[in-house]
Amino acid sequence: MTTASTEAAPADSRASSRLYRAVWRWHFYAGLFVVPFFIILACTGMIMLYGNSVQTMLGPRHFVAPTSTPAPLVAQADAAAAAIPGGTVSMYVQPSTPDQASLFIVTAADGAHIVAVNPADTAVIADYRQDSVLFNWASKIHGTLLLGDFGDHVLEIAAGLGIILLLTGLYMWWPKQGRTLKQALTPRLLTGRGFWRELHMGAGAYFAVVMLFFLISGLSWTGVWGTQLVQAWNTFPAGKLAGLPLSDAKHASMNHGDEKDVPWTLEQTPMPTSHDHSNMAGMAGMDDMAGMEGMDMSPPGAVTLDSVASLARQIGFQGQVRINMPADATGVFTISSDSTSGDSSNPFGDRTVHVDQYSGKVLTEIAFADYGIGGKAMAAGIALHQGNLGWWNIVLNLFFCAAILFVSVSGIIMWWMRRPKGRFAAPLYPRQYRAPWAVLVIALAVCLAFPLTGAAVLVFALVDFLLPRRVKEAGAA
Repeated sequence: MTTASTEAAPADSRASSRLYRAVWRWHFYAGLFVVPFFIILACTGMIMLYGNSVQTMLGPRHFVAPTSTPAPLVAQADAAAAAIPGGTVSMYVQPSTPDQASLFIVTAADGAHIVAVNPADTAVIADYRQDSVLFNWASKIHGTLLLGDFGDHVLEIAAGLGIILLLTGLYMWWPKQGRTLKQALTPRLLTGRGFWRELHMGAGAYFAVVMLFFLISGLSWTGVWGTQLVQAWNTFPAGKLAGLPLSDAKHASMNHGDEKDVPWTLEQTPMPTSHDHSNMAGMAGMDDMAGMEGMDMSPPGAVTLDSVASLARQIGFQGQVRINMPADATGVFTISSDSTSGDSSNPFGDRTVHVDQYSGKVLTEIAFADYGIGGKAMAAGIALHQGNLGWWNIVLNLFFCAAILFVSVSGIIMWWMRRPKGRFAAPLYPRQYRAPWAVLVIALAVCLAFPLTGAAVLVFALVDFLLPRRVKEAGAA
Protein backbone atom coordinates (compact mmCIF):
# COMPACT_ATOMS: atom_id res chain seq x y z
CA MET A 1 0.00 0.00 0.00
CA THR A 2 2.77 2.35 0.96
CA THR A 3 4.82 1.38 -2.07
CA ALA A 4 1.95 1.96 -4.45
CA SER A 5 1.28 5.42 -3.02
CA THR A 6 4.95 6.32 -3.21
CA GLU A 7 5.17 5.25 -6.84
CA ALA A 8 1.95 7.04 -7.81
CA ALA A 9 3.02 10.43 -6.51
CA PRO A 10 5.82 11.08 -9.02
CA ALA A 11 3.57 9.94 -11.87
CA ASP A 12 0.83 12.32 -10.76
CA SER A 13 3.38 15.09 -10.40
CA ARG A 14 4.74 14.48 -13.91
CA ALA A 15 1.22 14.45 -15.38
CA SER A 16 0.40 17.69 -13.57
CA SER A 17 3.58 19.32 -14.85
CA ARG A 18 2.85 18.21 -18.43
CA LEU A 19 -0.69 19.60 -18.26
CA TYR A 20 0.58 22.80 -16.62
CA ARG A 21 2.96 23.51 -19.51
CA ALA A 22 0.23 22.89 -22.10
CA VAL A 23 -2.20 25.18 -20.24
CA TRP A 24 0.55 27.78 -19.96
CA ARG A 25 1.03 27.73 -23.74
CA TRP A 26 -2.68 28.39 -24.35
CA HIS A 27 -2.70 31.04 -21.63
CA PHE A 28 0.09 32.69 -23.60
CA TYR A 29 -1.85 32.43 -26.89
CA ALA A 30 -4.97 33.95 -25.34
CA GLY A 31 -2.96 36.73 -23.73
CA LEU A 32 -1.17 37.46 -26.98
CA PHE A 33 -4.50 38.43 -28.55
CA VAL A 34 -6.33 39.77 -25.50
CA VAL A 35 -3.83 41.99 -23.68
CA PRO A 36 -3.85 44.92 -26.17
CA PHE A 37 -7.64 45.00 -26.07
CA PHE A 38 -7.75 44.69 -22.27
CA ILE A 39 -5.53 47.77 -22.07
CA ILE A 40 -7.81 49.68 -24.48
CA LEU A 41 -10.96 48.60 -22.60
CA ALA A 42 -9.50 49.51 -19.20
CA CYS A 43 -8.37 52.95 -20.38
CA THR A 44 -11.64 53.79 -22.16
CA GLY A 45 -13.55 52.38 -19.19
CA MET A 46 -11.83 54.88 -16.89
CA ILE A 47 -12.62 57.71 -19.32
CA MET A 48 -16.28 56.62 -19.35
CA LEU A 49 -16.33 56.61 -15.55
CA TYR A 50 -15.06 60.21 -15.59
CA GLY A 51 -17.67 61.09 -18.22
CA ASN A 52 -20.34 59.50 -16.06
CA SER A 53 -19.42 61.14 -12.75
CA VAL A 54 -17.68 64.50 -13.15
CA GLN A 55 -19.72 64.97 -16.34
CA THR A 56 -22.78 63.00 -17.49
CA MET A 57 -23.53 60.61 -20.34
CA LEU A 58 -24.95 63.63 -22.18
CA GLY A 59 -21.96 65.88 -21.59
CA PRO A 60 -21.19 68.63 -19.05
CA ARG A 61 -23.77 69.77 -16.53
CA HIS A 62 -25.26 73.14 -17.50
CA PHE A 63 -26.36 75.12 -14.45
CA VAL A 64 -28.95 77.90 -14.48
CA ALA A 65 -30.77 80.06 -11.94
CA PRO A 66 -33.84 78.13 -10.75
CA THR A 67 -37.15 79.65 -11.85
CA SER A 68 -40.66 79.19 -10.53
CA THR A 69 -42.20 80.03 -13.90
CA PRO A 70 -40.37 78.03 -16.58
CA ALA A 71 -41.28 78.56 -20.21
CA PRO A 72 -43.54 75.92 -21.79
CA LEU A 73 -41.58 72.87 -22.91
CA VAL A 74 -42.99 73.27 -26.40
CA ALA A 75 -41.32 76.70 -26.60
CA GLN A 76 -38.07 75.29 -25.20
CA ALA A 77 -38.18 72.48 -27.75
CA ASP A 78 -38.77 74.97 -30.59
CA ALA A 79 -35.75 76.97 -29.46
CA ALA A 80 -33.62 73.81 -29.38
CA ALA A 81 -34.75 72.77 -32.88
CA ALA A 82 -34.11 76.26 -34.25
CA ALA A 83 -30.51 76.12 -32.97
CA ILE A 84 -29.69 73.29 -35.40
CA PRO A 85 -30.43 73.92 -39.11
CA GLY A 86 -32.93 71.33 -40.29
CA GLY A 87 -33.13 69.87 -36.79
CA THR A 88 -36.02 67.94 -35.23
CA VAL A 89 -36.37 67.30 -31.50
CA SER A 90 -36.40 63.57 -30.83
CA MET A 91 -35.97 63.54 -27.06
CA TYR A 92 -36.40 65.81 -24.07
CA VAL A 93 -34.36 65.10 -20.95
CA GLN A 94 -35.89 66.56 -17.82
CA PRO A 95 -33.05 67.63 -15.48
CA SER A 96 -32.71 65.95 -12.11
CA THR A 97 -32.50 69.29 -10.24
CA PRO A 98 -34.15 72.71 -10.87
CA ASP A 99 -30.76 74.45 -11.20
CA GLN A 100 -29.87 72.60 -14.40
CA ALA A 101 -30.80 73.36 -18.00
CA SER A 102 -33.31 71.37 -20.01
CA LEU A 103 -31.61 69.07 -22.51
CA PHE A 104 -32.94 68.17 -25.93
CA ILE A 105 -31.57 65.70 -28.45
CA VAL A 106 -32.05 67.19 -31.88
CA THR A 107 -31.57 65.01 -34.93
CA ALA A 108 -30.31 66.54 -38.17
CA ALA A 109 -28.72 65.42 -41.41
CA ASP A 110 -25.27 65.32 -39.78
CA GLY A 111 -26.38 63.27 -36.76
CA ALA A 112 -27.66 63.86 -33.24
CA HIS A 113 -26.99 67.10 -31.38
CA ILE A 114 -27.48 67.91 -27.69
CA VAL A 115 -28.94 71.34 -27.01
CA ALA A 116 -29.10 72.87 -23.51
CA VAL A 117 -31.91 75.39 -23.01
CA ASN A 118 -32.50 77.75 -20.08
CA PRO A 119 -36.05 76.98 -18.85
CA ALA A 120 -36.53 80.57 -17.73
CA ASP A 121 -36.26 82.29 -21.12
CA THR A 122 -35.64 79.49 -23.73
CA ALA A 123 -32.14 80.83 -24.37
CA VAL A 124 -29.84 78.20 -25.86
CA ILE A 125 -26.90 77.79 -23.48
CA ALA A 126 -24.92 75.19 -25.45
CA ASP A 127 -25.21 72.90 -28.42
CA TYR A 128 -22.79 70.18 -29.53
CA ARG A 129 -22.72 66.93 -31.45
CA GLN A 130 -23.59 63.92 -29.33
CA ASP A 131 -20.61 62.00 -30.67
CA SER A 132 -18.32 64.75 -29.30
CA VAL A 133 -19.36 64.00 -25.72
CA LEU A 134 -16.47 62.45 -23.76
CA PHE A 135 -18.54 59.48 -22.58
CA ASN A 136 -19.91 58.86 -26.07
CA TRP A 137 -16.47 59.03 -27.68
CA ALA A 138 -14.95 56.58 -25.19
CA SER A 139 -18.02 54.34 -25.43
CA LYS A 140 -17.58 54.00 -29.20
CA ILE A 141 -14.00 52.85 -28.76
CA HIS A 142 -15.01 50.62 -25.87
CA GLY A 143 -17.74 48.96 -27.94
CA THR A 144 -16.49 48.93 -31.53
CA LEU A 145 -12.92 50.32 -31.63
CA LEU A 146 -14.44 52.88 -34.05
CA LEU A 147 -14.60 50.05 -36.61
CA GLY A 148 -18.34 49.37 -36.61
CA ASP A 149 -19.49 45.75 -36.72
CA PHE A 150 -15.97 44.50 -37.46
CA GLY A 151 -14.66 46.13 -34.28
CA ASP A 152 -17.60 44.71 -32.33
CA HIS A 153 -16.74 41.20 -33.55
CA VAL A 154 -13.05 41.65 -32.69
CA LEU A 155 -13.93 42.70 -29.15
CA GLU A 156 -16.35 39.79 -28.84
CA ILE A 157 -13.50 37.43 -29.74
CA ALA A 158 -11.25 39.21 -27.25
CA ALA A 159 -13.83 38.90 -24.46
CA GLY A 160 -14.31 35.18 -25.15
CA LEU A 161 -10.56 34.60 -25.21
CA GLY A 162 -10.43 36.63 -22.02
CA ILE A 163 -12.56 33.93 -20.37
CA ILE A 164 -10.08 31.30 -21.61
CA LEU A 165 -7.25 33.47 -20.28
CA LEU A 166 -9.02 33.63 -16.93
CA LEU A 167 -9.68 29.88 -16.70
CA THR A 168 -6.14 28.90 -17.70
CA GLY A 169 -4.71 31.52 -15.35
CA LEU A 170 -6.73 30.18 -12.43
CA TYR A 171 -5.52 26.65 -13.16
CA MET A 172 -1.91 27.82 -13.14
CA TRP A 173 -2.44 29.77 -9.92
CA TRP A 174 -4.39 27.08 -8.06
CA PRO A 175 -2.31 25.77 -5.13
CA LYS A 176 -0.18 22.77 -6.10
CA GLN A 177 1.43 20.21 -3.82
CA GLY A 178 3.10 21.74 -0.82
CA ARG A 179 1.23 25.08 -0.97
CA THR A 180 -2.05 25.94 0.73
CA LEU A 181 -4.81 28.22 -0.54
CA LYS A 182 -3.89 30.78 2.11
CA GLN A 183 -0.29 30.76 0.92
CA ALA A 184 -1.41 31.09 -2.71
CA LEU A 185 -3.47 34.16 -1.78
CA THR A 186 -0.41 35.76 -0.18
CA PRO A 187 2.15 36.73 -2.83
CA ARG A 188 5.69 35.72 -1.89
CA LEU A 189 8.42 38.34 -1.70
CA LEU A 190 10.64 37.23 -4.55
CA THR A 191 12.94 39.09 -6.90
CA GLY A 192 13.25 39.41 -10.64
CA ARG A 193 10.67 37.64 -12.77
CA GLY A 194 9.37 35.76 -9.70
CA PHE A 195 8.33 39.08 -8.15
CA TRP A 196 6.20 39.98 -11.17
CA ARG A 197 4.79 36.44 -11.41
CA GLU A 198 3.58 36.48 -7.81
CA LEU A 199 1.90 39.88 -8.20
CA HIS A 200 0.45 38.95 -11.61
CA MET A 201 -1.06 35.69 -10.36
CA GLY A 202 -2.22 37.20 -7.07
CA ALA A 203 -4.01 40.14 -8.72
CA GLY A 204 -5.57 37.82 -11.32
CA ALA A 205 -6.85 35.46 -8.63
CA TYR A 206 -8.27 38.21 -6.43
CA PHE A 207 -10.14 39.82 -9.34
CA ALA A 208 -11.14 36.62 -11.15
CA VAL A 209 -14.82 36.76 -10.25
CA VAL A 210 -15.06 40.49 -10.99
CA MET A 211 -13.27 39.98 -14.29
CA LEU A 212 -15.67 37.18 -15.27
CA PHE A 213 -18.63 39.45 -14.45
CA PHE A 214 -17.28 42.28 -16.60
CA LEU A 215 -16.52 39.93 -19.50
CA ILE A 216 -19.98 38.31 -19.46
CA SER A 217 -21.90 41.57 -19.02
CA GLY A 218 -19.83 43.18 -21.77
CA LEU A 219 -20.39 40.21 -24.08
CA SER A 220 -24.14 40.69 -23.68
CA TRP A 221 -23.85 43.92 -25.73
CA THR A 222 -21.99 42.25 -28.61
CA GLY A 223 -23.49 41.58 -32.03
CA VAL A 224 -23.36 37.78 -32.23
CA TRP A 225 -23.33 36.18 -28.76
CA GLY A 226 -25.13 39.11 -27.14
CA THR A 227 -27.77 40.20 -29.66
CA GLN A 228 -28.42 36.98 -31.58
CA LEU A 229 -28.01 34.36 -28.86
CA VAL A 230 -28.60 35.92 -25.45
CA GLN A 231 -30.73 39.02 -25.95
CA ALA A 232 -33.08 37.22 -28.34
CA TRP A 233 -33.99 34.77 -25.57
CA ASN A 234 -34.33 37.45 -22.90
CA THR A 235 -36.37 40.03 -24.77
CA PHE A 236 -39.40 41.44 -22.98
CA PRO A 237 -42.19 39.26 -24.42
CA ALA A 238 -44.42 41.09 -26.89
CA GLY A 239 -47.21 38.81 -25.64
CA LYS A 240 -47.44 41.03 -22.56
CA LEU A 241 -48.50 43.82 -24.91
CA ALA A 242 -51.47 41.72 -26.02
CA GLY A 243 -54.42 43.76 -27.26
CA LEU A 244 -52.27 46.69 -28.38
CA PRO A 245 -51.58 47.42 -32.04
CA LEU A 246 -47.83 47.00 -32.53
CA SER A 247 -45.46 48.70 -34.94
CA ASP A 248 -42.80 47.12 -37.12
CA ALA A 249 -40.33 49.38 -35.31
CA LYS A 250 -38.49 48.00 -32.27
CA HIS A 251 -37.71 49.78 -29.03
CA ALA A 252 -34.09 49.97 -30.23
CA SER A 253 -35.23 52.62 -32.72
CA MET A 254 -35.21 55.05 -29.78
CA ASN A 255 -31.45 54.60 -29.30
CA HIS A 256 -29.40 57.57 -30.48
CA GLY A 257 -26.41 56.32 -32.45
CA ASP A 258 -24.16 54.14 -30.28
CA GLU A 259 -25.81 55.32 -27.09
CA LYS A 260 -28.11 52.76 -25.48
CA ASP A 261 -31.08 54.84 -24.34
CA VAL A 262 -33.34 51.78 -24.13
CA PRO A 263 -33.09 48.99 -21.51
CA TRP A 264 -31.31 45.94 -22.96
CA THR A 265 -34.26 43.59 -22.54
CA LEU A 266 -36.63 45.92 -24.47
CA GLU A 267 -34.48 46.62 -27.52
CA GLN A 268 -35.96 43.87 -29.69
CA THR A 269 -39.56 44.30 -28.47
CA PRO A 270 -42.00 45.94 -30.96
CA MET A 271 -43.25 49.43 -30.19
CA PRO A 272 -46.98 50.09 -29.62
CA THR A 273 -48.72 52.53 -31.94
CA SER A 274 -50.95 55.60 -31.60
CA HIS A 275 -54.20 56.00 -33.53
CA ASP A 276 -55.78 59.17 -34.81
CA HIS A 277 -59.55 58.75 -34.41
CA SER A 278 -60.41 62.41 -34.94
CA ASN A 279 -62.07 61.93 -38.33
CA MET A 280 -63.83 58.63 -37.69
CA ALA A 281 -67.09 60.25 -36.61
CA GLY A 282 -67.45 61.93 -39.99
CA MET A 283 -66.96 58.65 -41.79
CA ALA A 284 -69.19 56.50 -39.61
CA GLY A 285 -72.95 56.39 -39.77
CA MET A 286 -75.08 57.34 -36.79
CA ASP A 287 -75.79 53.68 -36.09
CA ASP A 288 -72.08 53.02 -35.82
CA MET A 289 -71.50 55.76 -33.26
CA ALA A 290 -72.96 53.71 -30.45
CA GLY A 291 -70.23 51.14 -30.88
CA MET A 292 -67.59 53.84 -30.55
CA GLU A 293 -68.48 54.89 -27.02
CA GLY A 294 -65.42 55.42 -24.90
CA MET A 295 -63.21 55.98 -27.94
CA ASP A 296 -61.12 59.14 -27.59
CA MET A 297 -61.96 61.90 -30.07
CA SER A 298 -59.22 64.33 -29.15
CA PRO A 299 -58.05 66.36 -32.15
CA PRO A 300 -54.48 65.85 -33.42
CA GLY A 301 -51.95 67.95 -31.53
CA ALA A 302 -54.02 68.11 -28.33
CA VAL A 303 -51.32 66.12 -26.57
CA THR A 304 -48.08 68.08 -26.19
CA LEU A 305 -44.68 67.66 -24.61
CA ASP A 306 -45.93 69.75 -21.69
CA SER A 307 -48.94 67.51 -21.05
CA VAL A 308 -46.81 64.36 -21.29
CA ALA A 309 -44.23 65.81 -18.87
CA SER A 310 -47.07 66.68 -16.49
CA LEU A 311 -48.37 63.12 -16.79
CA ALA A 312 -44.90 61.79 -15.95
CA ARG A 313 -44.92 63.71 -12.67
CA GLN A 314 -48.49 62.60 -11.90
CA ILE A 315 -47.62 58.91 -12.25
CA GLY A 316 -44.56 59.16 -10.04
CA PHE A 317 -41.52 59.79 -12.26
CA GLN A 318 -38.84 61.68 -10.36
CA GLY A 319 -35.32 62.93 -10.98
CA GLN A 320 -33.95 62.77 -14.51
CA VAL A 321 -36.64 61.63 -16.94
CA ARG A 322 -36.48 61.10 -20.70
CA ILE A 323 -39.39 61.71 -23.04
CA ASN A 324 -39.01 60.38 -26.57
CA MET A 325 -41.10 62.17 -29.16
CA PRO A 326 -43.33 60.21 -31.58
CA ALA A 327 -41.29 59.10 -34.59
CA ASP A 328 -44.19 59.46 -37.03
CA ALA A 329 -47.98 59.71 -37.26
CA THR A 330 -48.45 56.35 -35.54
CA GLY A 331 -45.63 56.78 -33.03
CA VAL A 332 -46.00 57.23 -29.30
CA PHE A 333 -44.58 59.45 -26.60
CA THR A 334 -42.31 57.33 -24.41
CA ILE A 335 -41.52 58.33 -20.83
CA SER A 336 -38.59 56.46 -19.31
CA SER A 337 -36.13 56.43 -16.48
CA ASP A 338 -33.54 53.68 -16.09
CA SER A 339 -30.14 53.18 -14.52
CA THR A 340 -28.48 51.94 -17.74
CA SER A 341 -28.98 55.40 -19.25
CA GLY A 342 -27.70 57.10 -16.11
CA ASP A 343 -31.12 58.47 -15.16
CA SER A 344 -31.01 56.93 -11.69
CA SER A 345 -28.79 54.80 -9.47
CA ASN A 346 -31.53 52.24 -8.80
CA PRO A 347 -31.93 49.56 -11.49
CA PHE A 348 -34.94 48.13 -9.64
CA GLY A 349 -36.80 51.38 -10.38
CA ASP A 350 -36.61 51.10 -14.18
CA ARG A 351 -39.83 52.29 -15.84
CA THR A 352 -40.90 52.74 -19.46
CA VAL A 353 -44.35 54.20 -20.21
CA HIS A 354 -45.84 54.57 -23.70
CA VAL A 355 -48.47 57.29 -24.27
CA ASP A 356 -50.83 57.67 -27.23
CA GLN A 357 -49.87 60.90 -29.02
CA TYR A 358 -53.55 61.71 -29.82
CA SER A 359 -55.45 60.82 -26.67
CA GLY A 360 -52.71 61.14 -24.05
CA LYS A 361 -53.73 57.78 -22.62
CA VAL A 362 -51.15 55.44 -21.13
CA LEU A 363 -50.96 52.49 -23.50
CA THR A 364 -48.64 50.35 -21.42
CA GLU A 365 -46.13 50.52 -18.60
CA ILE A 366 -43.11 48.24 -18.37
CA ALA A 367 -41.22 48.11 -15.08
CA PHE A 368 -38.25 46.16 -13.72
CA ALA A 369 -40.61 43.60 -12.20
CA ASP A 370 -41.90 42.76 -15.70
CA TYR A 371 -38.45 41.82 -17.02
CA GLY A 372 -37.42 38.19 -17.32
CA ILE A 373 -34.54 36.80 -15.28
CA GLY A 374 -32.00 37.69 -17.98
CA GLY A 375 -33.43 41.19 -18.35
CA LYS A 376 -33.27 41.80 -14.61
CA ALA A 377 -29.69 40.52 -14.46
CA MET A 378 -28.69 42.82 -17.31
CA ALA A 379 -30.49 45.86 -15.88
CA ALA A 380 -28.50 45.53 -12.67
CA GLY A 381 -25.36 44.15 -14.34
CA ILE A 382 -24.92 46.86 -16.96
CA ALA A 383 -25.57 49.59 -14.39
CA LEU A 384 -22.85 48.06 -12.22
CA HIS A 385 -20.57 47.61 -15.25
CA GLN A 386 -20.92 51.32 -16.15
CA GLY A 387 -20.54 52.60 -12.60
CA ASN A 388 -24.09 53.99 -12.45
CA LEU A 389 -24.95 52.83 -8.92
CA GLY A 390 -23.22 55.63 -7.03
CA TRP A 391 -19.78 56.89 -6.06
CA TRP A 392 -18.87 53.59 -4.42
CA ASN A 393 -19.47 51.88 -7.77
CA ILE A 394 -17.28 54.40 -9.60
CA VAL A 395 -14.41 53.97 -7.12
CA LEU A 396 -14.57 50.16 -7.29
CA ASN A 397 -14.67 50.20 -11.10
CA LEU A 398 -11.70 52.56 -11.27
CA PHE A 399 -9.80 50.21 -8.96
CA PHE A 400 -10.74 47.24 -11.13
CA CYS A 401 -9.64 49.03 -14.34
CA ALA A 402 -6.30 49.78 -12.68
CA ALA A 403 -6.00 46.10 -11.71
CA ILE A 404 -6.66 45.01 -15.32
CA LEU A 405 -3.94 47.38 -16.51
CA PHE A 406 -1.54 45.98 -13.93
CA VAL A 407 -2.27 42.33 -14.79
CA SER A 408 -1.85 43.09 -18.50
CA VAL A 409 1.38 45.07 -18.15
CA SER A 410 2.90 42.62 -15.64
CA GLY A 411 2.19 39.78 -18.07
CA ILE A 412 4.10 41.65 -20.78
CA ILE A 413 6.98 42.30 -18.36
CA MET A 414 7.18 38.61 -17.41
CA TRP A 415 7.29 37.58 -21.07
CA TRP A 416 9.97 40.17 -21.84
CA MET A 417 12.13 38.99 -18.94
CA ARG A 418 11.70 35.33 -19.90
CA ARG A 419 12.15 35.52 -23.65
CA PRO A 420 15.59 34.87 -25.11
CA LYS A 421 16.82 37.79 -27.17
CA GLY A 422 15.39 37.77 -30.67
CA ARG A 423 12.91 34.92 -30.00
CA PHE A 424 9.14 34.84 -29.58
CA ALA A 425 9.46 32.43 -26.67
CA ALA A 426 5.99 30.86 -26.49
CA PRO A 427 5.88 28.24 -23.70
CA LEU A 428 6.76 24.76 -25.05
CA TYR A 429 4.60 21.66 -24.88
CA PRO A 430 6.08 18.63 -23.12
CA ARG A 431 7.47 16.15 -25.61
CA GLN A 432 4.81 13.94 -27.24
CA TYR A 433 2.08 15.70 -25.22
CA ARG A 434 -1.56 14.69 -25.70
CA ALA A 435 -4.31 16.80 -24.14
CA PRO A 436 -6.60 14.97 -21.67
CA TRP A 437 -10.18 14.40 -22.83
CA ALA A 438 -11.53 16.50 -19.95
CA VAL A 439 -9.57 19.51 -21.16
CA LEU A 440 -10.77 19.03 -24.73
CA VAL A 441 -14.40 18.77 -23.59
CA ILE A 442 -14.12 21.99 -21.55
CA ALA A 443 -12.48 23.78 -24.49
CA LEU A 444 -15.20 22.53 -26.86
CA ALA A 445 -17.93 23.74 -24.47
CA VAL A 446 -16.42 27.24 -24.29
CA CYS A 447 -16.08 27.37 -28.09
CA LEU A 448 -19.70 26.30 -28.64
CA ALA A 449 -20.96 28.82 -26.08
CA PHE A 450 -19.07 31.66 -27.78
CA PRO A 451 -19.07 31.04 -31.56
CA LEU A 452 -16.68 33.80 -32.62
CA THR A 453 -14.24 32.82 -29.89
CA GLY A 454 -14.53 29.21 -31.01
CA ALA A 455 -13.58 30.23 -34.55
CA ALA A 456 -10.54 32.11 -33.22
CA VAL A 457 -9.48 29.10 -31.12
CA LEU A 458 -9.71 26.86 -34.19
CA VAL A 459 -7.44 29.24 -36.09
CA PHE A 460 -4.92 29.27 -33.23
CA ALA A 461 -5.12 25.47 -32.97
CA LEU A 462 -4.55 25.04 -36.72
CA VAL A 463 -1.53 27.36 -36.69
CA ASP A 464 -0.18 25.58 -33.63
CA PHE A 465 -0.68 22.18 -35.25
CA LEU A 466 1.19 23.23 -38.39
CA LEU A 467 4.20 24.55 -36.46
CA PRO A 468 7.28 22.30 -36.60
CA ARG A 469 7.75 20.20 -33.47
CA ARG A 470 11.16 21.73 -32.86
CA VAL A 471 9.59 25.15 -32.15
CA LYS A 472 6.73 23.96 -29.96
CA GLU A 473 7.90 20.84 -28.07
CA ALA A 474 10.52 20.75 -25.35
CA GLY A 475 13.41 18.45 -26.29
CA ALA A 476 12.28 18.03 -29.91
CA ALA A 477 15.02 17.89 -32.51
